[in-house]
Amino acid sequence: MYERLRGEIVDGTFEAGAQLVELVLAEKYGTSRTPVREALRRLEQDGLVERGDRGMRVRSRSPEEILEIYEVRISLEATAAAAAAQRRSDFDLIRIRRAQAAMDGTATDDPPAMAAANRAVHEAIWAASHNGTIVDLLTRLNNHLTRYPATTLKVPGRWSEALVEHHALIDAIEQRDADRAHDLARDHMTKARELRLQIYCDEPAD
Repeated sequence: MYERLRGEIVDGTFEAGAQLVELVLAEKYGTSRTPVREALRRLEQDGLVERGDRGMRVRSRSPEEILEIYEVRISLEATAAAAAAQRRSDFDLIRIRRAQAAMDGTATDDPPAMAAANRAVHEAIWAASHNGTIVDLLTRLNNHLTRYPATTLKVPGRWSEALVEHHALIDAIEQRDADRAHDLARDHMTKARELRLQIYCDEPAD
């Protein structure tokens, strides 16, 4: 129930601001209200739904929210990269480089695959930080961003640029250069923020 409802929020079946009524959803999915209620509770924790005047609804989107999310994400990604440079094991580095090799070979005509490959690299770096709190917080922030489905990697020139940035960051992690890893991750995510805002502003009005 949770995965199905989450998928339909992310893919836009339920648009921003849409009311999520337990009884209606239970009838739609052919289930009781209990699993619907539990799914909504989890989605609220994920930041995908919120409580409104008439019950639960899909969270609205705004440039202010993008700025808020990235303000935190830029800092956490930089901290994770620096920690990875300090604490990574040889196995961590192998896992990061394998994820990057998979990203290097991803077809550029498949935006979902591009986004997934990119996320895998970032998640490997988070894991190499050996800081569970950072991993948890970054995972939650990424859940918020799923309501902005268009990937920044489809902006002309960004894919190749991101690959170069990733390789430089991974090299810094391999060399245990925490300061450089921090700065490269910060700059990488700052560019992502600017592109995310550009995509949002370019979207046609409802």
